[in-house]
Amino acid sequence: MSNRKNIWIINEYAGSPYNGMEFRHYYLSKELIKLGYNVTIISASYSHLFKNLPVANEKFNFENIDGINYVWIKVPQYSSSHSKKRVLKWFIYALSLFFLPIKKLTKPDFIIVSPMQTMPILPALKWAKKLKSKVIFEVKDIWPLSIQELGSYSSSHPFIKLLKYFEKMSIEKSDAIVSVLPNYGEYLKEEGYNKPFYYIPNGVLLEEMQNAEPLDEKIEQQIPKDKFIVGYAGTIGIANALEYFIQAAELLKNNKDIVFVIVGEGSEKLKLIQQSSQLSNVIFLPAIPKKQIQSLLQKFDACYIGLQSKELFKYGVSPNKLFDYMYAAKPIIFSINSPNSPVEQSNSGIVTSPNNQQEIANAILKIYSLSKEERTQMGNNGKNFVCENHTFDKLTQKYHSLLQSL
Repeated sequence: MSNRKNIWIINEYAGSPYNGMEFRHYYLSKELIKLGYNVTIISASYSHLFKNLPVANEKFNFENIDGINYVWIKVPQYSSSHSKKRVLKWFIYALSLFFLPIKKLTKPDFIIVSPMQTMPILPALKWAKKLKSKVIFEVKDIWPLSIQELGSYSSSHPFIKLLKYFEKMSIEKSDAIVSVLPNYGEYLKEEGYNKPFYYIPNGVLLEEMQNAEPLDEKIEQQIPKDKFIVGYAGTIGIANALEYFIQAAELLKNNKDIVFVIVGEGSEKLKLIQQSSQLSNVIFLPAIPKKQIQSLLQKFDACYIGLQSKELFKYGVSPNKLFDYMYAAKPIIFSINSPNSPVEQSNSGIVTSPNNQQEIANAILKIYSLSKEERTQMGNNGKNFVCENHTFDKLTQKYHSLLQSL
């Protein structure tokens, strides 16, 4: 079809179910293709969140994954999320975007710039001007605010100033702003911008949820059968506040019926294993393929999600794992200080203060003491909420309306 519109998505962390996180743009792209768009995702050849690295022998590497065109830009590998080489990777990725082999790419009608760090906006604007494309700036995390709050950097740090300069450019020069954060408009106002934004959160891809793969037997054998399992599945990073989850396990160690299971990898895992070395009620398991997550969650009786107590989260949150939990119809302990709590809205669990092990322990005991029917009802509330508000077919329709309006 000659009238198909072409979209470029610039996000150096964009992955796929075969490579590993992040998945948002893979899901969006699959649905956009059904609506008649051609989609090219321009990602980086390395991310600390990838499980399987793409083949990257050249500067620019091309692969088609499930109908989506991927361009993997070759970047250096780094050892951890805190590595200085990661910052080098950001510069190399942003600079490489100026040299995209556009003869091998379809000319974009829309360029969605969804960076973590804000530098990719500059090459995106350059291409948009040259190729007469519209630019959409998509905010998943507010940078550089996130790195300032979670990494304790001063606003006068030269690198923070540089990222701030590009953030300003992104907001001022884009044709539209999208955010997964419901209160991002408050941030724009506080920063002195009177610009509208489109709220398009994260969610679940129904076809993936409905075709979950069975859980690997080795993993399944390590989850106790006859216990009440409180689980966490996802990245084990600083932001995820899992030290309080472990402290809640310490408070509940005398209840032999409750077991804490943490599934995933990340920079804090070793520290948490050491923190819980004296506890017999905490089990750590390795990360599993995305397609097995729903099968894993069926083994849990309740799910935990937390974030550090930071100002940052007052603009809202949209963690993928939350929607995975809700779709699995499990009661949720939500330890995030955020004005929008899908768990509260849907009555699908208990909201606690962040960084508060006593409240987390109390919430676990409360869910533990409910009847099986009450827990099932709580879980189903979450599943219904996700199916009504957070499936990617519905979220992509919102994107489609925005693209048409441009």
